[in-house]
Amino acid sequence: MVALICGWLLLAVFVLGGWTRISTSRAWRVAALTLAVAYSLGHQALFSTVAEDAFITFRYSENLADGNGPVFNMGERVEGYSNFLWMVLIAVPKALFGKGIVVGAAVLGVVCTVACVVLSYFLVNRLVSKDADKALGVLAAVLTAGASGLAAYGPSGLETPLFLLLVLGVLYALAAKRPLIAGLLVALAGMTRPDGLLIAVLAGLYLLVRAIRKRTNWRPVLEYAAGLLVLALPWTIWRVVYYGHLLPNAVAAKSGGSFGWQLAQGGEYLGGFALASLGFLVLAVLAMAGLVWFKADGGAEQRSLVWLIFGTAFAYLAFITYAGGDWMPAYRLLAPVPPLLGVASVAAYGLLDTERLRTRVAGLRLMPLAAAAICGLSLLVSITDPKMLDLMHQWRAKIAEMEEFGSLLGQNLPPGTLISTYANGALSYRAGPRVPVVDVLGLTDEHIARNGLRTEESGPIGHIAHDYDYVVNVRRPALGIVTGNGFAVRPQCTDDAIYRGSYQVANFRREGTQLYAVVFPRKDQAATLIAALDADPRFVYEPCPASAPTP
Repeated sequence: MVALICGWLLLAVFVLGGWTRISTSRAWRVAALTLAVAYSLGHQALFSTVAEDAFITFRYSENLADGNGPVFNMGERVEGYSNFLWMVLIAVPKALFGKGIVVGAAVLGVVCTVACVVLSYFLVNRLVSKDADKALGVLAAVLTAGASGLAAYGPSGLETPLFLLLVLGVLYALAAKRPLIAGLLVALAGMTRPDGLLIAVLAGLYLLVRAIRKRTNWRPVLEYAAGLLVLALPWTIWRVVYYGHLLPNAVAAKSGGSFGWQLAQGGEYLGGFALASLGFLVLAVLAMAGLVWFKADGGAEQRSLVWLIFGTAFAYLAFITYAGGDWMPAYRLLAPVPPLLGVASVAAYGLLDTERLRTRVAGLRLMPLAAAAICGLSLLVSITDPKMLDLMHQWRAKIAEMEEFGSLLGQNLPPGTLISTYANGALSYRAGPRVPVVDVLGLTDEHIARNGLRTEESGPIGHIAHDYDYVVNVRRPALGIVTGNGFAVRPQCTDDAIYRGSYQVANFRREGTQLYAVVFPRKDQAATLIAALDADPRFVYEPCPASAPTP
């Protein structure tokens, strides 16, 4: 942490002290960009957490790499992921070289995050074409490197950095007047996250309005549509044929709450994000005001593209708020917003009449000072915000325990033993593909996702779908797991609300600790399953006292 603070100080001093040379020397700009990349790597290393939900995608990727197809349980075609492109990409190293998926996904996420930093630099310099302002791209890179949410989910194994990289790529292609490339990239963004549909609509409307207003002909619109459809159409047809549904199962499982409840959840999420990203939001408001009130040097197309980036960021903010936000730390779903606001704000500053601006405000060093300050403020947020670093590290510890819990099951249960779980991520992945899993929240179960009940009081957004009668009496798992928080700190010898009647409780103490893996084996299989798990030298079975309540 101290090293990262020193890294920020070095970056800030270099940018502010060397701003004149950065403005005139390509070598200095490269050096500044290199420092921004190094800072991004340090910022990501501060979090170093592979997310729980990433392990769901990992299991799909591993099955794909092993020749079983993009499935969670072998023989069950359920689209329990919503990040197809990411799922395929992280399967490639395993398929070709037999390398581990978890490390590969984390490394690829870090690479994509660094690529976002670099592409922010080039995008701003494409939008601000004046040679004297080429240094502004450095400031966009500094702001992107400083964005807390992006840094938190760089090494997470999730698709967040790739999605932002593709969105920046779409914007760069539009700025470079390459609508066909923009269409291809926006299709890839949609194959990375369902939210890519929003980006596709906004970029399409931008080109459509320009054509209607006769700022260009209709060819860019047609090229964009062709690039989009050439990838999106066959992929969509394959999905519907393979999985049987247009809407991904994972999306269906997370929907179904009432509008008021969903909006309340999203409003709370937005409020926390706004406080954590206040520097970026204030900068964006000031930059938009500057575009409105000050004369701009850039052409109409450049200004319209900057407004498109602002519009994309705020439309995405509104969409995620409407969707109810997310339960994960560090505002994962809104991670693309601060970098987009940073890019748009710096580009807007570059388009202003700087000679006139210099007489009214602090001059040309205003934006470098703001970028350095916001980068430092974001580091402070990363360290002190209760939903950032501390919560990510607490989550990491729980995930590590769930991984070990899963290895206990995968290494000792007979192949084909059906289990059910509440946290269908690290535990299921480490249990391995030979252990089929029923997800009681429905992410990888079609019946629960599409026909299950919805109880808003049962959990946060994305955790309200359920059908416990179906789980216990139709799927009939041999073993149930009810925790998503790793090992219990004490044995459990009481009944469980879900696994009652046909199940009993069994506690396995982690050797050398007072931590317990608590499972609920089906009574008619309990003796066999307990004996199998007790054979693991890491865990010791501890029966409940005879006087304890039993299911």
